[in-house]
Amino acid sequence: MTLLELLQLLRKHLRLVIALPLVCALAMGVASFMFLSNTYTATTSMYVLVKGESKSSSMSTDLSASQMVTNDVAQLIDSDRVTKDTANALKMKSLDDYKIGVTSQTTTRVISVSVTGEDAPSCAIIANQLAKDVSDVAQEVMDVQSVNVIDEAETPEAPSGPNRVMYTAVAFLAGLFVAIAIVVLKDMLNTRVRSAEEVEEMLGIPVIGRIPAMKE
Repeated sequence: MTLLELLQLLRKHLRLVIALPLVCALAMGVASFMFLSNTYTATTSMYVLVKGESKSSSMSTDLSASQMVTNDVAQLIDSDRVTKDTANALKMKSLDDYKIGVTSQTTTRVISVSVTGEDAPSCAIIANQLAKDVSDVAQEVMDVQSVNVIDEAETPEAPSGPNRVMYTAVAFLAGLFVAIAIVVLKDMLNTRVRSAEEVEEMLGIPVIGRIPAMKE
């Protein structure tokens, strides 16, 4: 099937090609508002200060070594000990209902921690408590002087997810794909001879005459 034949086929079934993607997009849009709760993300940033350094020594020759320590601290934030300490400090059973994200660049000692959940104030409180607890644990088990908070997490005012626009767009494209697949499959399963050209192709003999359709 050539591209031109496909376009002609889709034009013939234009209602289905238009209606099915719109129905899928509308259904996903309604479902995303009815069944998907808003989530909020609070972010805090920290600076790792290694023992033997002053706060003004960020450009020292031992920067690469201290960056390795920073990476270790970043791993420590998501450890069971730190998350359990945070949950206990906030009198929570666990932090399983919240998603914790940690970002640590290779060229800096700044660590960003994000907490995502359905309750905006709780996300900010948990993020700030994580920063405090990781500083205490890092000083205890690693060669770290302190983990200083640069920006405290604030209560997010707008939701960070779910991305309903993306879900709706994906549903629209999926509906369009299904519509095209249905049209093509229906055409392939139709074994009727619909033109003189098909007769010539199937039998290998030329058409020498035609009987036109007569209106009553």
